[in-house]
Amino acid sequence: MIKNKFPMMIVCLVGVFGGSVSIAQDNEHHSGLKNEMFIGVDLSAGKVVTQFHQALKTGDKTIARKLLADDVLIFEGGRVERSADEYAHHHMLSDMKYLAAMNSESLEHDVKVMGNSAVSMSRSKNTGTYKGKERNYEGMETMVLEKQHGEWKIVRIHWSN
Repeated sequence: MIKNKFPMMIVCLVGVFGGSVSIAQDNEHHSGLKNEMFIGVDLSAGKVVTQFHQALKTGDKTIARKLLADDVLIFEGGRVERSADEYAHHHMLSDMKYLAAMNSESLEHDVKVMGNSAVSMSRSKNTGTYKGKERNYEGMETMVLEKQHGEWKIVRIHWSN
């Protein structure tokens, strides 16, 4: 029994200390840190998320709606919208107006693809004036995407700030 556990302990220790050395080197030289904060954004699922953000920012309702699954669930501010049509007819337009007035800087974005599913998690800094009020906050977003008929569709969104 002990013989079987020893190789596993070595693998765990190498993983822990190897990762620590790598992180320490990156922090020491500040190289690669930006790349570590943006993982998978160039994957096709990541590009769909970027296109969705751009469509909201520029007010392109057609593109934004096209990227959402019909049965998307959107969680924001204690509310839930249960379809793309519900979102398109309710909060999408106000989201577009709000985002058009804001400056948004992406702080980190990580996209992981697992077969026909993908998860996108991101943080952004948002500043600007909307309806006469100065805004300055960090927002977080989680999206789940699913490949449907060969195309990535957003099936879940959770926004918080």
